[in-house]
Parts: sequence; structure tokens; C-alpha cells
Amino acid sequence: MEIHAKMTMFAEGCHGHLSKQLFDKFELRKNCQPMTYAIGIKELWEVPEENHEPGLAVHTVGWPMEHTTYGGSFLYHINDGPLVACGFVTALDYKNTYLSPFKEMQRWKTHPKIAAHLDGGERIMYGARALNEGGYQSLPEIVFPGGLMMGCSPGFLNVPKIKGTHTAMRSGIIAADATFDSIVNGHLSMEKGEVLETYKEALMNSHVWEELYACRNVRPSFCTKAGLWGGMLYTGLFYVVLGGKEPWTLKHHGADSDSLLPAEQSKVIEYPKPDNKLTFDLLSSVALSGTNHEGDQPAHLTLKDDSVPVERNLGLFDGPEQRFCPAGVYEYVPEDVGDGYRLQINASNCVHCKTCDIKCPSQNINWVVPEGGGGPGYNGM
Repeated sequence: MEIHAKMTMFAEGCHGHLSKQLFDKFELRKNCQPMTYAIGIKELWEVPEENHEPGLAVHTVGWPMEHTTYGGSFLYHINDGPLVACGFVTALDYKNTYLSPFKEMQRWKTHPKIAAHLDGGERIMYGARALNEGGYQSLPEIVFPGGLMMGCSPGFLNVPKIKGTHTAMRSGIIAADATFDSIVNGHLSMEKGEVLETYKEALMNSHVWEELYACRNVRPSFCTKAGLWGGMLYTGLFYVVLGGKEPWTLKHHGADSDSLLPAEQSKVIEYPKPDNKLTFDLLSSVALSGTNHEGDQPAHLTLKDDSVPVERNLGLFDGPEQRFCPAGVYEYVPEDVGDGYRLQINASNCVHCKTCDIKCPSQNINWVVPEGGGGPGYNGM
């Protein structure tokens, strides 16, 4: 089936399957810095009435991670309920190959200030998703012949506020207006792929661009040796006090897939065992995501080279796929014959967060679109 259009709009969310191909085909990232990402893990809790404070919002930064790893949390008391939505965001430029974003999130809940909100409650939903954190410096070219990008495909997230819905929606409105005007004026045709510069110009003159420019240095300010403390100082002085009007723009570190240290240079992290009241294991969490894939559908988690996982990822990094995936998709199991190991991919667990495609140190995992209808079945998330 072929679908023809005068203008095709791509709004796939973070690290979209088609968007990443467009980046390469049209060289849309040649004039920007690498995109940097994070993995956000979220839980929905039903809590006792006495714990519920509708409208209360709590944000934290840092703990339980080391000061050199960027991350933080959110906890919202939802008006409906008594429900509490909580989550932990871990930047995917972390260096320690033994870090587990899922287990960091579980450990975060053990802090007395956080546990007090959830004590006596029941966890009813779980999910995870990658986030674009590159912001202004990492924005690709958003228009190309016959198409444009909007929403979170290019990356309009306001990192310090952990907010991107409003900017994504605004970019969609601007894209619709620009496309409609060009169709009415006869500037778009089915025969020739036009570059919709009016969308780009309108977006650059909107509050979306203004907002991203103001917070452009918050994320890279955490990439110095001072880590968390340097980033907090910079954010407080230049973003909060001066409104992001400093005349310079800081650079990001590079691709997240290049940041992992080999296992021999990493420190093993001893995570506490789940108590099944406040903290939980990975597979029981995935069960709450509503994830479902037909058993006979084509594989949507593909490897570019089958030899790379064992030879490089396991051999050099001690199999980081087993830890950065928030759904237990990847595990190294003994070979049926011999003393070696093989990578087993439990694709039916996948919650479509895209973390594996982003963080794999060999860039060997390619997440492709699964069969229609497959994936997580989030309700109330």
C-alpha cells in the first residue's frame, strides 16, 4: 500500500522508528549536537485517603544516584482517586554499566519523605518511556522535502520542568496552520516535495523556541566534574535568576551510547531486595503495564549483528542490556551446548520505551514498529 500526500507530518514521540531514518536520509542532524536522552519510569498508586492531598506536587533531584549522574523524580497527588502518580527519570548518559534505572526508581521510593506518600497503598500500574533531553542544542532540521517533524520527534521537552506536552501540542498547531495556509495558497503539490519553511519560521517565532532557548544550558551544566552541585548552582543563577539570558550556549557531552565505562572500570551497585510492599521486582512490574504482543508476530527488536552482544556487550560491559531495559526484555542465558552464553530477547515484555535502541553501547539494537495493536496497555498513566 502506498499513501501519497502533499505534506507528511511526523509526530512519533521520542526516538521514533521513522524519524531516526529521516535524520539519516535527509541529514537533518548535521548542524546540531547529538540528542541526549533519559528513561522515565512511572508507577500509579492507589493510596489511603489519609495520605491523599489532591494537587500536591513533589519534585526531587539527585538521590539515590551519585552526584555525577543526572536524574530526578516527580510525585503528583491526582485529584481523582485517591491516586498518586510517581516516577523517576535517569539520564541515559550515565557511566556505570552496573546502574539499573528500574532499581534506582525502586530505591528512591524507600526515602522516608517519599515512602510516607505511598505507605499502605497499592501499586496498580507501571510503565516506562524514553525522553528527549537535548533541547535547543540538539534540535534537528524540522522541515525537509514533502515532510516536517513536530511533537517530541524533534525533541521539544523543557528539561528542568520535565514538561513537553504543551510545546508538542503547540508545534502541532503551528504545523497544521502552516500546512493549511500553503495548501490554500497552492504552494504544495502532489508532484514535488516542498520544504515548508513557513512552519519553521513560525515555530522559531513562537514561545516554544523561546522556552527551549531559555533553558538550553540547564542539562549540559550537569556534565561538568562538579556534576549535580555545579548544575544546581548554574541553574539557580542563570536559569531561575536571569531567565536563561546568558549570551553563551553550552555543549552536550556526546551520544549516550558512548558514555558507558567498561565493567572493569565500573563499580557494582548492591541494590536492596524488593519488599513487595513499597519496592518490587521487574517482572511483576511489567505485568502491571498491560503489555501484550501476539506470539507469532514479526520480531520488532532486531540485532544488526548477532555476534556483537556476547563478544562486546557482555565481554566488555557485562551485558548492560539486562539492566537498562525497564521490562526484562534482554537476558544472557547459558548456551544449550558448551560453556558460552547467548542473548535471549523476550520481546513479548517490551513496553516500547526505546531505551535499548538509544543506550546500547554497540548501537546494535534496532527497535522497529511492532505489529499493530501490540505493546503496553496503559490505563490512567
